Amino acid sequence: MTEKDKMLNGENYNSRDSELLRMYHKARKLLKEYNNLDSELTKERDRILNHLFEFKGKGVWIETPFFCDYGENISIGENTFVNTNCMFLDNNKISIGKNGLIAPYVQIYTASHPLKASDRIIENRNETRYLTSTKPVTIGDNVWIGGNSVIFPGITIGNNVTIGAGSIVTKSIPDNVLAYGNPCEVKKELK
Repeated sequence: MTEKDKMLNGENYNSRDSELLRMYHKARKLLKEYNNLDSELTKERDRILNHLFEFKGKGVWIETPFFCDYGENISIGENTFVNTNCMFLDNNKISIGKNGLIAPYVQIYTASHPLKASDRIIENRNETRYLTSTKPVTIGDNVWIGGNSVIFPGITIGNNVTIGAGSIVTKSIPDNVLAYGNPCEVKKELK
């Protein structure tokens, strides 16, 4: 099993594996090109995102700067808007549905580490590395995520959900609700 397979299976993996580093460097080149591109060059922006992401629906708009780890683990449905300075750590799959609104500074994490330092830090000869594992994040259709929100690994956010600004989403959120806070909690049904 490759380190990439381990990563996508949620097992501990070596993030400095040569295959993963190639993916990382490819993403960095595409992100540099995208983040420095004139905003009027929409066809070129689409071309870059199509090379970066696993899937990008029609009408997806991503403001710059945008950041991610690999890109190829990200799928975004049609007509979704991602505002400026978002960070998607796609060490596992990040799936975002259609008609989404992702506000500035939203962070989506799929990676985690053991809590105990002695379990997390691996020293071997002249090399130190850190154990990492992952869980996917799924965001449904018609979701608005308010600015400066953080979504933890393994979270599913249902359809037709509004997440209030500044929320820390540590548990999955069902369909048709308003949720906010630290930790994020359902506050109201939206019917």
